[in-house]
Amino acid sequence: MNLYAFGKGLVKTVLSPLYRFEVIGAENFPKEGGILLCSNHIHALDPPVVGMTAPRTVHFMAKEELFKAPILGPLLPKVNAFPVKRGMSDREALRTALKILKSGEVVGLFPEGTRSTDGVLKKGLSGAGFFALRGNADVMPCAIIGPYKAFRKVRVIYGEPIRMEPFREQKASVDEVTEAIMFSIQKILDDNNGNKR
Repeated sequence: MNLYAFGKGLVKTVLSPLYRFEVIGAENFPKEGGILLCSNHIHALDPPVVGMTAPRTVHFMAKEELFKAPILGPLLPKVNAFPVKRGMSDREALRTALKILKSGEVVGLFPEGTRSTDGVLKKGLSGAGFFALRGNADVMPCAIIGPYKAFRKVRVIYGEPIRMEPFREQKASVDEVTEAIMFSIQKILDDNNGNKR
């Protein structure tokens, strides 16, 4: 068993007794091909929860400060995380993410760039649109609906994939694609009684 699979099982074992997870729409997740998995961000537990519920292995961008932590730092690369400087302007991180997507794998990111303190979806950073357009990948929108409170339900909802080919054909800008991604996440939240703008 690789460390990613072990970590996924460990997260499920630790968190499942505390939170009542409900996963909706996992069948929408494409079984192959590069996928940019984009989710809202409401809690520090979002990355392991998305990793736990996604049907495919996810490579997460994580802020570089975490890689300097004594225990967590050395483990992150072993569970397919790679560092990014704040603001998503890190060239090395950009190259890493594009390489992963073009190899037909899944990159997970939180387009808001940081957690929403009030649960309302914030404006997405243009990096999401950049990866979607340049990575030869489609986008899987995801919404996490909390709150994370002991023994309460936490829903992880996967929407319909956003096909990027029409955006590429129309020569859409990264901002237009980012806006489309955020619109899809917001729609999932609204359709499932999540927080509205």
